[in-house]
Amino acid sequence: MARDRSNIVKRSRRLGITLGKEKYVRRRSYPPGIHGPKQMRRRPRMSAYGEQLQEKQKARAIYGVMERQFRNYFEKASHKDGNTGQNMVLALELRLDNVIYRLGFARTRRQARQMVNHGFILVNGSRVDIPSYAVSIGDEISIKESKKEKGLVKLIPEAINLGTLPKWISRDEKALTGKITSLPEGEDLSQGFDPTLIVEFYSR
Repeated sequence: MARDRSNIVKRSRRLGITLGKEKYVRRRSYPPGIHGPKQMRRRPRMSAYGEQLQEKQKARAIYGVMERQFRNYFEKASHKDGNTGQNMVLALELRLDNVIYRLGFARTRRQARQMVNHGFILVNGSRVDIPSYAVSIGDEISIKESKKEKGLVKLIPEAINLGTLPKWISRDEKALTGKITSLPEGEDLSQGFDPTLIVEFYSR
């Protein structure tokens, strides 16, 4: 399976977002490279195409999705009723690795993906090791009992304290379980990028 192995801190600084290395992004707010500080002082105005491309790259980086898979999310969203951009973000939010991150069972989506890949996660009592698996309303997510003594699971209490639980998910912190109670909507679909520009990019 293809993975983006580029430096996560450089990607964070280039796109102006945090991808798990917040302290480094705060320390150096300018883009990477020897001309980074100069770019902040004399950065030319970005073209419409550049803005669209950057929003796409932001979304891909946030959710950790490669180009072909991301394009598939757009294609499927465009064939559904309603707003294409919102449909696309909804599908990304319902990925199992993202749900693990939203539940606070992992500090980052990369860590959540690792937990899924390594068989830590059960959906409705059955093991699921596909990070892109789409959860549905009523699905129950839990940690496999035999994995609860592993190092990643022991870090969950710390991770839970880092974020706010979305309205569309419920969580039992003692049992380390979660449940999808509704679909993301409204502010839950605002994730630091403009999906409208992404739709425009793919609709050129």
